[in-house]
Amino acid sequence: MRHEDWFLTDAERGNPACRLPAWCAGNEVLPLVDGAEYFPRLAEEVDALRPGDHLFFTDWRGDADERLRGDGPTVGELFAEAARRGVVVKGLMWRSHSDELAYSEQENRQLGDEVREAGGEVLLDQRVRRAGSHHQKLVVLRRPEDPARDVAFVGGIDLCHSRGDDADHAGDRQALPINPAYGDTPPWHDVQLQVRGPAVGLLDRVFRERWEDPHSLDTHSPLARVRDTLTHADLHADPLPERPADPAPAGTAAVQVLRTYPSIRPGYPFAPKGERSVARGYAKALRRARRLVFLQDQYMWSPHIARLLASALRRSPDLHLVVVVPRHPDVDGRLALPPNQVGRLQALQVCRRAAADRVHVFDLENEAGTPVYVHAKVAVLDDVWAAVGSANLNRRSWSHDSELTAAVLDEARDEREPADPGGLGDGARTFARALRLRLLREHLDRAEGDDADLVDPESAVRAVEKAATALDEWHRDGRRGPRPPGQLRHHEPERLALPTKLWAVPAYRLLYDPDGRPWRDRLRHRW
Repeated sequence: MRHEDWFLTDAERGNPACRLPAWCAGNEVLPLVDGAEYFPRLAEEVDALRPGDHLFFTDWRGDADERLRGDGPTVGELFAEAARRGVVVKGLMWRSHSDELAYSEQENRQLGDEVREAGGEVLLDQRVRRAGSHHQKLVVLRRPEDPARDVAFVGGIDLCHSRGDDADHAGDRQALPINPAYGDTPPWHDVQLQVRGPAVGLLDRVFRERWEDPHSLDTHSPLARVRDTLTHADLHADPLPERPADPAPAGTAAVQVLRTYPSIRPGYPFAPKGERSVARGYAKALRRARRLVFLQDQYMWSPHIARLLASALRRSPDLHLVVVVPRHPDVDGRLALPPNQVGRLQALQVCRRAAADRVHVFDLENEAGTPVYVHAKVAVLDDVWAAVGSANLNRRSWSHDSELTAAVLDEARDEREPADPGGLGDGARTFARALRLRLLREHLDRAEGDDADLVDPESAVRAVEKAATALDEWHRDGRRGPRPPGQLRHHEPERLALPTKLWAVPAYRLLYDPDGRPWRDRLRHRW
């Protein structure tokens, strides 16, 4: 396997100002599935930091009172206590829109205030396009005196309410209100990666680039400027400590950092015309897919991305597409719901026109029948290339917001048949196959190791189709008899009436799924 067959080269990233290595080998990468696995692991690592160590984080939303274990600590307590011990704590939170618009400006300020009072520094960052957000979810822990213990966490899990769910999906007791269909404690499925090895240094650089951006943190909102003045908000980043050397190799995985930064003025020093390597990385990998594209995505709602999937299906007659999405959008209401529905409906239509019999779309429910909100952003292609991050499969995540995704190619082979699913000589890779099998076992209610029929793509498709069909029929039969095992249901997006489409489609394109590319790239249909 050649890394450049799957990973972007420096030239293919499309950002000449990028100073990150194209990829780095020798890493240990572990998936942490659902917040109940990630949060205690994060707390354990932060508790072990000593004076002079570094704790850097970025997030879309942070709730200071979110408990990371049943008995605590909360996010605010964990980070503040680290700062009081002498750990260098620095954070970048999206400034966000107001709570009145169902966003998190107040909560992000609160987390920043708690850390700042303890001696850390958290900045509210609005260096994005109008109506855009900083959506990266990253924690980097460096130990200059003990670099072998350096670790980073990157993926889709925010440090906030609702994320602390587990594989049973009863929900987080500290819940955020979303679409009422998900109940009072919405079940929540998500994935984060734990990374050790040289890639920790690479992710450290990603944080430092944003932190050291000299442009103003100020916001477009006059009201926010007044609030900043009255609250003496910190709008100036203090210098960071010297960057430690990259950790030594710790495993067999090569990691490529993929990012989205929009085209804005003034441009980012590290991406003057933006960066769309998430889009380019997915596009390149999809061109090599031959047997199975397995996706989990919060939205999967852009026909622009669906065209790439459709092209892959037409190119490879043996390729199956398996997608796991939420049953309902997170918002509800006569005006908010249709624009959320229209994009997914269009995307699925594009894929099904290419190969209806090879497109398999599911949503999840827990044992009580409550839908599970799928917030994960995961891709596994032919059990070779895997990606986990903050970027959804929509135009907003690929061009308009800031995003961060880690793509992984493992040097270690999985020799179970088929040992080379794609037939291109790449071989099945341990990380990618193990990630896919673990997620499928969770969704099928299977124990660890009970996955012999899931290894081969064709038998895996048969297994998930059979499980979803059994659960669908049990519901249609009035839930009589024992409930079939598993969480998978066939996903059927609701049809929209023509009068609704007339206003929902423009709203979706302009507000819900905007395009952050320069006009030249838009006109050329280029990412």
